[in-house]
Amino acid sequence: MTSEQKEIRIALPSKGRLAEQSLQFLNDAGLRVYKPNPRQYQATIPAFPELAVIFQRPGDIVVGVRQGSVDFGITGWDMFAERRGTEDKTLALHAGLGFGHCTLNVIVPDKWNEVRQMGDLKKVRQEVGRPLRVASKFPNVTKTYFEEYGLEDSKLITAEGTLEIAPTVGYADMIVDLVSTGTTLRDNRLRTLEDGTILSSQACLIANRASLQENGQAMAQAKRLLEYIVAYLRATDNLSVYANMRGESPEEIAQAMFTKEVIGGLQGPTISPIVTREGNGWYAAHLIIHKNQLSQAIAELREVGGSGVVVTPVTYIFEEEPQEYLDMLAALEN
Repeated sequence: MTSEQKEIRIALPSKGRLAEQSLQFLNDAGLRVYKPNPRQYQATIPAFPELAVIFQRPGDIVVGVRQGSVDFGITGWDMFAERRGTEDKTLALHAGLGFGHCTLNVIVPDKWNEVRQMGDLKKVRQEVGRPLRVASKFPNVTKTYFEEYGLEDSKLITAEGTLEIAPTVGYADMIVDLVSTGTTLRDNRLRTLEDGTILSSQACLIANRASLQENGQAMAQAKRLLEYIVAYLRATDNLSVYANMRGESPEEIAQAMFTKEVIGGLQGPTISPIVTREGNGWYAAHLIIHKNQLSQAIAELREVGGSGVVVTPVTYIFEEEPQEYLDMLAALEN
């Protein structure tokens, strides 16, 4: 790297479950993060030597990408929605990486028996004779959501740490918080409103808009990241299936397979001759199927003369340029 070249950086979560899942996801996608010292806040990705890795809190990742101190980041969609700002300086390159799932919900005390939906909060507001107090770590998206239901006078209390205790100790009437299983809510006699889901969240890949527009290296890294990630995600739910097939020709075997529901493959099976001591008449068929179709695929292969079926995982499925990459190019033109 020359002195004129800017280091391209990606920020990953530094602690907690999202950090562990991010590292596992990248490792499974062939982008292993090498961190020789667990106390360091920097690392590398050997497959992408030009890309430096730093570790930050999920919320700080969004701010860092927005400000341009890092070019890319993996964080939660909840944090992205809360801290992205209004300047349009950040882009979501991939909104669903498939891990870190949770929802951001409006949560009320269980004793509010008559309160089931957001509209019911107006009645509570009238009964208490003052604006409702709402404790949340997500004041921006909470404010917008409450305004949509005519509750713009609600008093937002920005809080850190454990929120579930807020209604009990009395510094808030209700809370807005992330929910995964709901167990903690039940233990604290709280529940979500039926229409109180502000957003559904999972891990996402984000980027700095100016970096992509002005730095060719960053653009190249964005394309490579999306190529790997999209190909990996496309392959995650699929299996590679090989079977020995007896027949007169590849065309005859393919036609028999096309009569079945599952074993036609993505565009069609790949069929090639097998060289045997006994002579011709055997072929190898290769196809890609969804994991939940495996038992049906094996049954269908047997019905058309398949045997010796071998099943292996699929790491990547590369097709044409990822739609996410094309969406990124279109967004940069606006």
